[in-house]
Amino acid sequence: MSDTSEPTTHFGYETVPEAEKAGRVHGVFTSVASRYDLMNDAMSLGIHRLWKDAMLDWLAPRPGMSLLDVAGGTGDIAFRFLERVKGDGAVTVLDMTESMLVEGRERSAKQGIEGKLDWVVGDAMALPLPPSSYDAYTISFGIRNVTRIEDAIAEAYRVLRPGGRFLVLEFSRVPNELLRKIYDTYSFNVIPRLGQTLANDRSSYQYLVESIRRFPEQEVFASMIRDAGFEQVSYRNLSMGIAALHSGWKL
Repeated sequence: MSDTSEPTTHFGYETVPEAEKAGRVHGVFTSVASRYDLMNDAMSLGIHRLWKDAMLDWLAPRPGMSLLDVAGGTGDIAFRFLERVKGDGAVTVLDMTESMLVEGRERSAKQGIEGKLDWVVGDAMALPLPPSSYDAYTISFGIRNVTRIEDAIAEAYRVLRPGGRFLVLEFSRVPNELLRKIYDTYSFNVIPRLGQTLANDRSSYQYLVESIRRFPEQEVFASMIRDAGFEQVSYRNLSMGIAALHSGWKL
């Protein structure tokens, strides 16, 4: 008798049907959209800004470059990119959550750069974009929320031009056991409380903490990038491994 059970995945520490995860993630980010940047500052003590700068340093954008920033709703990476190329570049910001894109559009309007960005609602696992269209693909703190990470990496490979760069910034595994215990204590005891205090939403931030622990450690994730066809794959730990930058090239 064949197994007709529905495939499952994780939502934080909870096991859920694959078909449900995207909707649940959408609910989380719809809930936190208006306070997302404030909470990033609170959770990381502002260090996420340095990590994002490090991502752009490694990307080394050049004028005329085209960038796809996935899960980039509030525009942090896109704005940094445009600043680096002095406005001479094309940026598409894609996010599955419309309310995150609304926040990003409002921020771009305040900065007077709204006409330099395309804002697209879409799924990282099935990008509504043609193949071989971009010089670079970035995703910052978003890939761990994807239902099937392998599908997202394959889509990144598809939409990049030959010679294109894939860059991922994501929370990762702290190698040192003592430091990892300290970090875990902070994450599970402080971050959900911050979510309750600053965004009136404890459960969404409890999920975000749990999702970090379910994401593959550095070497495993690097292997997934290689398996998708990327070459010259490497990674750099940031802040003792609390976050990591992963890079691959479509050659």
